[in-house]
Amino acid sequence: MKATTYLYSSIEDLIALFYPSTCIVCEKNLLKEEECICTHCLYQIPKTNCFKRAKNSVRKLFWGRVQLQNAVALYQFQKEGSVQKLIHQLKYEEGKSVGLFLGKQLGYALKESSFFSNIDYIIPIPLHPKKEKLRGYNQSKYIARGIQEILQIKVNTKALIRTENTDSQTRKKRFSRWENMMNSFALKKSEKLIDTHILLVDDVVTTGATLEACAQKLLEIEGVNVSIATIAVA
Repeated sequence: MKATTYLYSSIEDLIALFYPSTCIVCEKNLLKEEECICTHCLYQIPKTNCFKRAKNSVRKLFWGRVQLQNAVALYQFQKEGSVQKLIHQLKYEEGKSVGLFLGKQLGYALKESSFFSNIDYIIPIPLHPKKEKLRGYNQSKYIARGIQEILQIKVNTKALIRTENTDSQTRKKRFSRWENMMNSFALKKSEKLIDTHILLVDDVVTTGATLEACAQKLLEIEGVNVSIATIAVA
């Protein structure tokens, strides 16, 4: 067994020598224990203070719109910044490993927060099947799996589905985003979610229209409470 482990380690070292992994942000070679982003760049990313405050900026975004237990984001999104590079890699460059990595970072923050100790299920924002097939994966699912690895909480990808293949939200204003989203989701086989606390997960919250629509739909389930966690807030 030790010989086999040593062989695998040697092969990995050889591959890394000729095909080194590089940091998504600064493009320098990563050390063996680093994933996706180097320690220096990871340390430089501006974090939010959401996990220590119940009345934080992300939760306030949803006040008067949908009843949430809590809402948090890990990083502050800045144009042309490190987080934008990570999110671009996550969404458009087959970034499954980036999703898992960022999910784990989010998981560590959730674990240290006193507001998320009673989560029963993690639900990633669903993509429409056509869009997921075109992209090849749903980035939010990989974020959810990363969180699951840290918190050891089940991920449910069956109860909330996307029924409308809506246009891109990127260039829409707030009301247009809300209008585009409100009838785009449905519940399916949601009996297991009765009287549970759900953590709804996405990559970035901007106006919050997609998360609001999903949360409203989940709140139709008897006894459900909903919290939100994202990688970044714009």
